[in-house]
Amino acid sequence: MLTKESAYQILYEMTESPSLLRHARSVSIVMEALARHFGENEEQYAITGLLHDADYEKYPDQHPAVVVARLEALGETAIAHAIKGHYTRWNVPRQSLLDKCIVAADELTGFIVAAALIRPGRLEGMDARSVLKKLKTKNFAATVDREEVQKGADLLGWPLPELIEFIIPVLHAHREALELTG
Repeated sequence: MLTKESAYQILYEMTESPSLLRHARSVSIVMEALARHFGENEEQYAITGLLHDADYEKYPDQHPAVVVARLEALGETAIAHAIKGHYTRWNVPRQSLLDKCIVAADELTGFIVAAALIRPGRLEGMDARSVLKKLKTKNFAATVDREEVQKGADLLGWPLPELIEFIIPVLHAHREALELTG
Protein backbone atom coordinates (compact mmCIF):
# COMPACT_ATOMS: atom_id res chain seq x y z
CA MET A 1 0.00 0.00 0.00
CA LEU A 2 1.25 3.45 -0.97
CA THR A 3 1.89 5.79 1.95
CA LYS A 4 1.91 9.56 1.96
CA GLU A 5 5.71 9.45 2.42
CA SER A 6 6.21 7.27 -0.67
CA ALA A 7 3.76 9.47 -2.59
CA TYR A 8 5.96 12.47 -1.78
CA GLN A 9 8.94 10.56 -3.20
CA ILE A 10 7.04 10.02 -6.47
CA LEU A 11 6.00 13.67 -6.53
CA TYR A 12 9.57 14.91 -6.02
CA GLU A 13 10.90 12.56 -8.72
CA MET A 14 8.60 14.15 -11.29
CA THR A 15 8.03 17.71 -10.05
CA GLU A 16 10.44 20.55 -9.31
CA SER A 17 8.39 23.71 -9.85
CA PRO A 18 7.65 25.42 -6.52
CA SER A 19 4.20 26.52 -7.72
CA LEU A 20 3.27 23.02 -8.89
CA LEU A 21 4.56 21.54 -5.62
CA ARG A 22 2.43 24.05 -3.66
CA HIS A 23 -0.56 23.12 -5.84
CA ALA A 24 -0.01 19.42 -5.10
CA ARG A 25 0.26 20.06 -1.36
CA SER A 26 -2.78 22.36 -1.26
CA VAL A 27 -4.99 19.95 -3.24
CA SER A 28 -3.78 17.12 -1.00
CA ILE A 29 -4.77 19.08 2.13
CA VAL A 30 -8.21 19.86 0.68
CA MET A 31 -8.70 16.23 -0.38
CA GLU A 32 -7.82 15.03 3.11
CA ALA A 33 -10.38 17.44 4.58
CA LEU A 34 -13.02 16.23 2.10
CA ALA A 35 -12.29 12.64 3.14
CA ARG A 36 -12.70 13.60 6.80
CA HIS A 37 -15.97 15.39 5.98
CA PHE A 38 -17.39 12.38 4.14
CA GLY A 39 -15.93 9.73 6.48
CA GLU A 40 -13.58 8.35 3.81
CA ASN A 41 -9.93 7.22 3.84
CA GLU A 42 -7.96 10.39 4.53
CA GLU A 43 -4.58 9.05 3.42
CA GLN A 44 -5.97 7.75 0.12
CA TYR A 45 -7.60 11.09 -0.60
CA ALA A 46 -4.47 13.02 0.41
CA ILE A 47 -2.29 10.87 -1.87
CA THR A 48 -4.70 11.40 -4.76
CA GLY A 49 -4.43 15.15 -4.32
CA LEU A 50 -0.67 15.00 -3.96
CA LEU A 51 -0.09 12.98 -7.14
CA HIS A 52 -2.87 14.18 -9.47
CA ASP A 53 -0.48 16.44 -11.43
CA ALA A 54 2.81 14.74 -10.50
CA ASP A 55 3.76 13.96 -14.11
CA TYR A 56 2.57 17.26 -15.59
CA GLU A 57 5.93 19.04 -15.48
CA LYS A 58 8.16 16.30 -16.94
CA TYR A 59 5.59 14.61 -19.18
CA PRO A 60 3.05 17.28 -20.18
CA ASP A 61 2.06 15.50 -23.41
CA GLN A 62 1.41 12.24 -21.54
CA HIS A 63 -0.24 13.69 -18.43
CA PRO A 64 -1.71 11.94 -16.44
CA ALA A 65 -0.79 8.60 -18.07
CA VAL A 66 2.70 8.35 -16.56
CA VAL A 67 1.64 8.72 -12.93
CA VAL A 68 -1.49 6.61 -13.55
CA ALA A 69 0.65 3.74 -14.90
CA ARG A 70 2.96 4.01 -11.90
CA LEU A 71 0.03 3.87 -9.48
CA GLU A 72 -1.56 0.93 -11.30
CA ALA A 73 1.75 -0.95 -11.10
CA LEU A 74 1.69 -0.36 -7.34
CA GLY A 75 -1.86 -1.75 -7.15
CA GLU A 76 -3.40 1.64 -6.36
CA THR A 77 -6.22 1.31 -8.88
CA ALA A 78 -8.72 3.60 -7.11
CA ILE A 79 -6.20 6.45 -6.87
CA ALA A 80 -5.08 5.82 -10.47
CA HIS A 81 -8.67 5.95 -11.73
CA ALA A 82 -9.42 9.17 -9.86
CA ILE A 83 -6.30 10.81 -11.28
CA LYS A 84 -7.08 9.52 -14.77
CA GLY A 85 -10.40 11.38 -14.59
CA HIS A 86 -9.49 14.51 -12.61
CA TYR A 87 -10.46 16.67 -15.58
CA THR A 88 -14.02 16.09 -16.83
CA ARG A 89 -13.20 16.75 -20.49
CA TRP A 90 -11.13 13.56 -20.51
CA ASN A 91 -14.45 11.69 -20.35
CA VAL A 92 -13.39 9.20 -17.69
CA PRO A 93 -16.45 8.18 -15.68
CA ARG A 94 -16.45 9.34 -12.09
CA GLN A 95 -17.55 6.19 -10.30
CA SER A 96 -16.61 6.92 -6.69
CA LEU A 97 -16.67 9.79 -4.26
CA LEU A 98 -12.87 9.91 -4.57
CA ASP A 99 -13.26 10.46 -8.34
CA LYS A 100 -15.67 13.33 -7.71
CA CYS A 101 -13.69 14.95 -4.92
CA ILE A 102 -10.49 15.32 -6.96
CA VAL A 103 -12.44 17.19 -9.65
CA ALA A 104 -14.02 19.39 -6.98
CA ALA A 105 -10.69 20.11 -5.28
CA ASP A 106 -8.26 20.58 -8.18
CA GLU A 107 -9.16 23.69 -10.18
CA LEU A 108 -10.97 25.48 -7.38
CA THR A 109 -8.15 25.04 -4.86
CA GLY A 110 -5.67 26.30 -7.44
CA PHE A 111 -7.87 29.31 -8.09
CA ILE A 112 -8.29 30.12 -4.40
CA VAL A 113 -4.52 29.95 -3.89
CA ALA A 114 -3.98 32.24 -6.90
CA ALA A 115 -6.52 34.71 -5.50
CA ALA A 116 -4.85 34.57 -2.08
CA LEU A 117 -1.43 35.29 -3.54
CA ILE A 118 -2.51 38.73 -4.80
CA ARG A 119 -4.09 39.77 -1.50
CA PRO A 120 -1.96 41.53 1.13
CA GLY A 121 -3.45 39.33 3.88
CA ARG A 122 -3.47 36.24 1.64
CA LEU A 123 -6.19 33.95 3.06
CA GLU A 124 -6.99 36.22 6.00
CA GLY A 125 -10.52 37.55 5.60
CA MET A 126 -11.07 35.81 2.26
CA ASP A 127 -14.63 34.65 1.67
CA ALA A 128 -16.71 33.01 -1.05
CA ARG A 129 -18.02 36.36 -2.28
CA SER A 130 -14.52 37.64 -3.10
CA VAL A 131 -13.55 34.35 -4.78
CA LEU A 132 -16.74 34.31 -6.85
CA LYS A 133 -16.05 37.90 -7.92
CA LYS A 134 -12.53 36.92 -9.05
CA LEU A 135 -13.94 33.92 -10.94
CA LYS A 136 -15.89 36.38 -13.10
CA THR A 137 -12.65 38.15 -14.04
CA LYS A 138 -11.67 36.09 -17.09
CA ASN A 139 -8.11 37.39 -17.38
CA PHE A 140 -7.31 36.57 -13.74
CA ALA A 141 -5.81 33.06 -13.45
CA ALA A 142 -6.91 32.59 -17.04
CA THR A 143 -5.72 28.98 -17.20
CA VAL A 144 -8.26 27.93 -14.56
CA ASP A 145 -11.23 26.32 -16.30
CA ARG A 146 -14.28 28.03 -14.80
CA GLU A 147 -16.62 25.34 -16.13
CA GLU A 148 -14.51 22.70 -14.38
CA VAL A 149 -14.78 24.64 -11.11
CA GLN A 150 -18.58 24.54 -11.36
CA LYS A 151 -18.64 20.89 -12.45
CA GLY A 152 -16.61 19.97 -9.37
CA ALA A 153 -19.16 21.55 -7.04
CA ASP A 154 -22.00 19.95 -9.01
CA LEU A 155 -20.40 16.49 -8.70
CA LEU A 156 -20.53 16.85 -4.92
CA GLY A 157 -24.02 18.31 -5.00
CA TRP A 158 -22.79 21.45 -3.26
CA PRO A 159 -23.51 25.03 -4.26
CA LEU A 160 -20.23 26.58 -5.42
CA PRO A 161 -20.15 29.20 -2.60
CA GLU A 162 -20.48 26.37 -0.06
CA LEU A 163 -17.53 24.48 -1.56
CA ILE A 164 -15.45 27.67 -1.54
CA GLU A 165 -16.37 28.28 2.10
CA PHE A 166 -15.28 24.70 2.87
CA ILE A 167 -11.88 25.08 1.16
CA ILE A 168 -10.79 28.50 2.45
CA PRO A 169 -10.54 27.56 6.17
CA VAL A 170 -8.82 24.27 5.26
CA LEU A 171 -6.11 26.19 3.40
CA HIS A 172 -6.03 28.85 6.12
CA ALA A 173 -5.26 26.21 8.75
CA HIS A 174 -2.18 25.22 6.71
CA ARG A 175 -1.20 28.70 5.54
CA GLU A 176 2.35 28.59 6.92
CA ALA A 177 3.19 25.27 5.26
CA LEU A 178 1.69 26.53 1.99
CA GLU A 179 3.49 29.88 2.29
CA LEU A 180 0.18 31.76 2.23
CA THR A 181 0.68 34.11 5.15
CA GLY A 182 0.26 37.86 4.78
